[in-house]
Amino acid sequence: MAEPTGLSNEEANACCVEPDPSTKDFIFQQTMYRIKDPKVSLDFYTRVLGMRLLKKLDFPTMKFSLFFMGFEAAEDIPKDEKERTAWCFSRKATLELTHNWGTESDPNFTPYHNGNSDPRGYGHIGIMVPDVDKACNRFEEQGVKFVKKPNDGKMKGIAFIQDPDGYWIEIFNNQVMQELL
Repeated sequence: MAEPTGLSNEEANACCVEPDPSTKDFIFQQTMYRIKDPKVSLDFYTRVLGMRLLKKLDFPTMKFSLFFMGFEAAEDIPKDEKERTAWCFSRKATLELTHNWGTESDPNFTPYHNGNSDPRGYGHIGIMVPDVDKACNRFEEQGVKFVKKPNDGKMKGIAFIQDPDGYWIEIFNNQVMQELL
């Protein structure tokens, strides 16, 4: 039997169709992570990664809150809450942090599965930075847990860090990725 290989560029392209015109205004808006403690996660995503809290939504009857994070300028965030909600949901590539109330103080809480242990599934989000080494030096100074440092392994120039809940975050630079591949 032949050794398995990935799809060639031609095979991959042959599997794709031109998007239907009715989808022209669709955007990739959010990825959701369940978090244990919003105070810890909000600190990490704002202080360590430089994101901003774009919108917070509470659902008291269902006992959970949503925190939408993104890379937006503070002055662009509307002050009016209704406008802010519509604006938030029009942003590309936000991160939705979902907190089920009480997990932060539950001693029996089992951490969420991050997809990188068996059974494998979801893997990571990616953050493009201007300088991977400089960003990773800063992460190291802040005590961030690394899965892979930039000069470890076969793929040099990229790193993987973990957020407080163990989710993986790839740290890369678009120019370095061009050179790697």
